[in-house]
Amino acid sequence: MKGNLVTNIIIPRSEHNISRSNINPNALQVLYRLKDAGFDSYLVGGCVRDLLLSLKPKDFDVVTNAAPEQVRKLFNNCRLIGRRFRLAHIYFGKQIIEVATFRGKTQHHHAETGMILRDNVYGTIEEDAWRRDFTINALYYNIKDFSIVDYTGGIQDLKQKIVRVIGDPIHRYREDPVRMLRALRLAAKLNFSLDHATEEPILTLAGLLQNVPRARMFDEIIKWFFSGSSLDTFKLLRHHGLFAVLFPQVEANLIENKDETLIIQGFTNTDKRIAQHLSLNPAFLFAMLLWPSLQKKMQQYQEDGQKLFPSLQLAMKEILHQQTEHIAIPHRFKLMIKEIWVLQYRLLQNNPRRIHQSLRHPLFRAGYDFLLLRAQTGEQVGTIADWWTKFQVADEQARTLMVKSRSK
Repeated sequence: MKGNLVTNIIIPRSEHNISRSNINPNALQVLYRLKDAGFDSYLVGGCVRDLLLSLKPKDFDVVTNAAPEQVRKLFNNCRLIGRRFRLAHIYFGKQIIEVATFRGKTQHHHAETGMILRDNVYGTIEEDAWRRDFTINALYYNIKDFSIVDYTGGIQDLKQKIVRVIGDPIHRYREDPVRMLRALRLAAKLNFSLDHATEEPILTLAGLLQNVPRARMFDEIIKWFFSGSSLDTFKLLRHHGLFAVLFPQVEANLIENKDETLIIQGFTNTDKRIAQHLSLNPAFLFAMLLWPSLQKKMQQYQEDGQKLFPSLQLAMKEILHQQTEHIAIPHRFKLMIKEIWVLQYRLLQNNPRRIHQSLRHPLFRAGYDFLLLRAQTGEQVGTIADWWTKFQVADEQARTLMVKSRSK
């Protein structure tokens, strides 16, 4: 940390690149309505950071000195949410502009582990800045004069491409262990380096993630998957010991087999899909990560005398049960994961009825893509993957001939 003194650097409009033309119109409407009602209003966080880096923000968050109830009175399309900290959500169709009141710096309610349980304390913009996670996320765009306000040295860290925790990293990680995940995800996304003090405690404190509610861990995993830098994030998570806490059975297999090929190819394909604005099914990535563990467990059941599909059913149940002890995978995604795995064996069958059933399966595309991924990484399924590639685009007459030829 560069010290605990408030720097209060103000960068005037003439000295930064943020233009209102690049700010979401709904966010501008919220900012101006708060300002016109006599309140302070700022853009804050990742949107300001990304705009300064000439990136396109995903979300636009607003912070103000108006209390949540005062915000609600200004907007008919507002709903208050949250128990740990009250937030106002302003709805514009499917888009939500989140409005937070400046947070104060005292009266936190902590668990024995140090995690914050309740935090409904309001304060000033200075206090709010020092409460944020990272310096580059503690930059404020003032709608009154279009300046940038920086209390923590975020502008300098942005220029130097550094991710730095605000305050004492050990204390901040104990308050909220998810900050370790966010630090690595942010470094991967921006191709930034971690400040030494920010990086050094992570390996030691990785086990604190076990105290985070499993449902919240799922939300963080989804952010990782959809980040557009899932491969680089995976590498950082492994290097700093967090992946072993999130996916212990996967880590055990990686250590034993020393083969990351499937995961590297899977995340490479994922990042390409995100870059191309294509859809992404989280179940596919869970299926990919857990596939080697499933294969190993199936082999054990088969060595004990179980046939293929009974061993598959037993292994799926056990592998998913072990994983959900660390990450609460919603039931609908667990069903999808199982279907993707089952399709890996259904797609190998030569029975004509099974072939057509597989093609009509709601998750056929995910199962087929997973088969292609396995072929890409050297599994001996290339021939059947090529067959399914041709079968999908063939006309009915050609399909009939292909099925007959295969079922001989």
